[in-house]
Amino acid sequence: MTQGKIITLNINGEELQVAVQPWWSLAYVLREKLGFTGTKIMCNDGDCGSCTVIMDGRAILSCLKLAVQSEGSDITTIEGLADPVTGELHPLQQTFIERSGMQCGVCVPGVLLTAKVLIDKNPNPTEDEVRETIAGNLCRCGNYKRMTECILAASDVMRGGD
Repeated sequence: MTQGKIITLNINGEELQVAVQPWWSLAYVLREKLGFTGTKIMCNDGDCGSCTVIMDGRAILSCLKLAVQSEGSDITTIEGLADPVTGELHPLQQTFIERSGMQCGVCVPGVLLTAKVLIDKNPNPTEDEVRETIAGNLCRCGNYKRMTECILAASDVMRGGD
């Protein structure tokens, strides 16, 4: 077996060291080596979006990114979306709970992180912009309408609305 390499990853504002093999994906390392199980590995092919994390302000498919390529980047997983001090849920998480934005939940972490990147760039997205943004996140339950409504409601809350 090839000798592993110890890398440092900045995940949810914390620097973590982990020994990796050069061919391990970021998704695998997040889930299996570091315990960030909110990052899902479903297709492992970049087709479903369930492994989405935020890296340096962009939503990326972590199953397609090698862990060794991720050193020096700021990575946010679904576990890092809530306030780290108070534990208060992010408005996206809260609206998904309050408005039943999830069914089985497999796609939800990727959808929430994808939506966060959208709202960070565009605090007042249209329904079409939300739908286009989350189109790469496959929901096996077909709950896109409710997820879109939740994302729009969260963006309103984040702008100071109800």
